[in-house]
Amino acid sequence: MIKRVTAGIMLLGTLGGFGQWAEWRGPHGSGWVAEGKLPKNFGGEGGYEWKVELPGRGCSTPIVHSGVLYVTAPVEDKDALLAYGLDGKEKWRQVFGKQKPGRGQRVGSGANSSPVTNGEVVVSYFKSGRVVGCSVEGKKLWEVGLHEKFGEDKLWWDQGTSPVLVDDSVVVAVMQTEGNSYLVSLDLKSGKVRWKTDRKYEVPKENGDSYTTPLVMEIEGVKTIVTFGADHVTGHDARSGKLLWTCGGLNPKGKAMWRVIASAVETKGVVVVPHGRGEWFMGIRPGGEGNVTGKSILWRKKMLGTDSATPVAKDGKVYVLTDSGKKRGTLTCLKAFTGEVLWEGKLPKSPSKYYASPILVGDSLCCVREDGVVFCVQVSDQGMGEVVENKIGEGMIASPIFVNGKLILRGDQYLWCFGN
Repeated sequence: MIKRVTAGIMLLGTLGGFGQWAEWRGPHGSGWVAEGKLPKNFGGEGGYEWKVELPGRGCSTPIVHSGVLYVTAPVEDKDALLAYGLDGKEKWRQVFGKQKPGRGQRVGSGANSSPVTNGEVVVSYFKSGRVVGCSVEGKKLWEVGLHEKFGEDKLWWDQGTSPVLVDDSVVVAVMQTEGNSYLVSLDLKSGKVRWKTDRKYEVPKENGDSYTTPLVMEIEGVKTIVTFGADHVTGHDARSGKLLWTCGGLNPKGKAMWRVIASAVETKGVVVVPHGRGEWFMGIRPGGEGNVTGKSILWRKKMLGTDSATPVAKDGKVYVLTDSGKKRGTLTCLKAFTGEVLWEGKLPKSPSKYYASPILVGDSLCCVREDGVVFCVQVSDQGMGEVVENKIGEGMIASPIFVNGKLILRGDQYLWCFGN
């Protein structure tokens, strides 16, 4: 039996998600909420409920728990975590040590990773290697420097992975070609290292660099960290860090420069993996023991895919936004179990790319383009319906979130809230 676990909660049935978007991909860990209605026409001056200027530019997606929004950003060249009410008023901020600035200044920052919370402790992670736990009241509880403890950052570009929660611990995946590559579990209350497991594969140039966020799943009764990078999908025991199984087959011709950005997604027990720089997909049934490549792969095909924007996975379907290339702006719906394309549609053309991952609210997709244009797209089993275009007016890299009937966007300068 395979179950999805998100922010410390096992998803046995439908979780409403009202008042909660506690990790990067939301209450189901797959970028969707079952109920709700996206606002439609909200572009232009005055179309928002509120906006607040952030103290510095970051690319991390905000999270929300119990009516409080948490977001990371630099404050006077230091890493920081800020808390806001859903009215846009700042509640508190915690400022830590010196930040490590982003290398990709247009699309990256020193605050790329989203925080995560269980409603008691908020954990944030920065390019500096700093992992910090704070109480929801704003008290700093602990801090761990991964670079000092386990080796420096050797990623070619800016950090992308976000921490994930498993029960009373937080797990961070550090996957890089040239430096140490590992998973580490920290005690949620103290920051003490519970386990650290090396995750190193001999791969072509740059292929070991992964900016993906792990999935937390219960597979055959074992809570498992499912991690994608270095041309492999792996399952590690969340309690001990032990490697349970490995699935390869993602790069049979050994092509170089296949770093991965978009994360794997799960629905109905199938993990769908975008790879090959936006040109390939693979579907696998996770679990087993040892090298499961031969028996785990359900399908692999070359198709129009995504390089940076993580798909949405819901009810056995995967919604893919092609984020770059000549066909950027294409939306594709496919079956997770077979890879069969159910339908394909196209958003209006633009030279701008999509770095933000789309979300699905009820029957509408929200797709955010880097130039600050936001599309609300009605979808069904038959294809795309109404498409509403909104122009926000500033660059956007972070993914949107939806909570309590509010669409929240993080731009280069402002945090925005839109309602119906």
